[in-house]
Amino acid sequence: MDDTAPPAERPAPPLSGHRLIADYCRRLDSSPGVYRMLDAGGAVLYVGKARNLRARVSNYARPSGHSVRIARMIRETASMMFLSTRTETEALLLEQNLIKQLKPRYNVLLRDDKSFPNILVTRNHPFPQIKKHRGAKSEKGEYYGPFASAGAVNRTLNQLQRVFLLRSCTDSTFASRTRPCLLYQIKRCSAPCVGRISETDYAGLVADAERFLQGRSTAVQARLAADMADASEAMEYERAAALRDRIKALTAVQSVQAINPKGVPEADVVALHLDAGQACVQVFFIRGNQSWGNRDFYPRTGGADSPAEIMQAFLAQFYADKLPPRLILLSDGVEDADLMARLLSDRAGRRVVLGVPQRGEKADLVANALRNARESLARRLAESATQRRLLEGLAEAFELPVVPRRIEVYDNSHIQGAAPVGGMIVAGPEGWVKNQYRKFNIKGTEITPGDDFGMMREVLTRRFSRLLKDDPDRASEAWPDLLLIDGGAGQVSAVAGILAELGVEDIPLIGVAKGQDRDHGKEVFHRVGMRPKALAMNDPVLYFTQRLRDEAHRWAIGTHRARRTKQALANPLDEIPGVGPARKRALLAHFGSAKAVSNAGLADLHAVEGISVALARTIHDHFHPEG
Repeated sequence: MDDTAPPAERPAPPLSGHRLIADYCRRLDSSPGVYRMLDAGGAVLYVGKARNLRARVSNYARPSGHSVRIARMIRETASMMFLSTRTETEALLLEQNLIKQLKPRYNVLLRDDKSFPNILVTRNHPFPQIKKHRGAKSEKGEYYGPFASAGAVNRTLNQLQRVFLLRSCTDSTFASRTRPCLLYQIKRCSAPCVGRISETDYAGLVADAERFLQGRSTAVQARLAADMADASEAMEYERAAALRDRIKALTAVQSVQAINPKGVPEADVVALHLDAGQACVQVFFIRGNQSWGNRDFYPRTGGADSPAEIMQAFLAQFYADKLPPRLILLSDGVEDADLMARLLSDRAGRRVVLGVPQRGEKADLVANALRNARESLARRLAESATQRRLLEGLAEAFELPVVPRRIEVYDNSHIQGAAPVGGMIVAGPEGWVKNQYRKFNIKGTEITPGDDFGMMREVLTRRFSRLLKDDPDRASEAWPDLLLIDGGAGQVSAVAGILAELGVEDIPLIGVAKGQDRDHGKEVFHRVGMRPKALAMNDPVLYFTQRLRDEAHRWAIGTHRARRTKQALANPLDEIPGVGPARKRALLAHFGSAKAVSNAGLADLHAVEGISVALARTIHDHFHPEG
């Protein structure tokens, strides 16, 4: 650039901040759509939706009058992207999809998006099975839920078994039974597998169970009482006693229900509490006039302090892959209540109502959820403060350049080299980051069985090669501030060499080695180019590092056991292309075992229903590659 050129000939500096946004506004129309604000590096700062793009974006063009969060976001904006939509509902859908994909810094972001379990009553068998179900509702049957946790489902299933005696075994187990199982002996099943109950009577039990799940337990109890009286009059005392036991079990179930609102048959109760820049959202699930548990969430607020904004973002993301109930009770209203109700109604295929109750039973439900949100956030803030002090102590004890926000801990597990796996766990200011845990099935054929160094080389190479490919500029939070490994000076030196080969030499590395007698409390810490270090027996940082190492060991051991179990249960037929579950069942039913299949000839294989000549040749060649 020529500094001597007249001022008029010098290029104007690039626009940014509110001036840049004002320039964009001149070229926008009034259609609905989605806008993205990007920083100088191209990272997305914020995703928003608008009924009128020009009117909405022009709010950011004002040089003053913004909250601290919005003012900071505007200052960092170096470019914008726009996408118009036909309707505001489409804009809201697109906004939430982009937020989930891009995770912008200034947006409210729901970080826990796990699916919720349901209870499934199957419909593909004369004697329906009742079981826990999670994931896509692809199996034929009636689904009841969601429940807040697997524990809540298991408790309800246990209660249903006691009261209604429905089977929980798989269809294959059902077909293979020749005598009643233990559940029949302890009065948890009616043993339809061996004909101890007719199909008609079993169907009556299923109908009663579904009435209970729909909240009609009073009618069920009245019918049971009438049946017991009839049995007693007919002097069928054994049947009357069995009905009496079922009534007692049903009464016990009703008495342990935590919250049974009489006037709210189906609803989600959503309560938000804000404190110290953090948010807690409690969701209570009410189905069939019964409370099916609650779950707390801690969305990243992106600096937002408006309950209406946080609530709207939470609802849009929470119900992105979940069926909303007919009624959602809220502690705080949302910014666009009509728009949100239309969106959720479209997803549910029926009318969904949003309400902020002020009195009565519904207000009491919200107040209870709000109290839980307040208490949960207080506990989390206290735990975060403790965790922050531990991280600061860790940085001080080992002279780290920064207080770590992401610690990755690695460990391997195998039995004499069999089923080798590597495990990685992650910890940070909020404790364990379990959705970031990773497992690595060791694939290297050149690794000698039991070679821990070779296993660690493969794990770290795969981990950091992926990081370097996905984020070479280290702009994301996926890069660790500290690596912790279970091992001494040799392991630390080997890991440092592996990282150096990958060009990653600036991440602090600590090896935790057990001291003499391998006792807790006598650990010795090894670092590259530094003398070994021990910490005082009562130092909280010592206990912290022990917990980190032990959690990595627990994760690696669990992963190894799962892989070993899978290998033990593996069937040779699983490896044959073209042999799916149905054909595998046909082959096993015909020959009796996988070994018998491997010894069968072409003609015998072709005789199995569903096995063509070509597939018979494929199966035969799989077991006899030499021809």
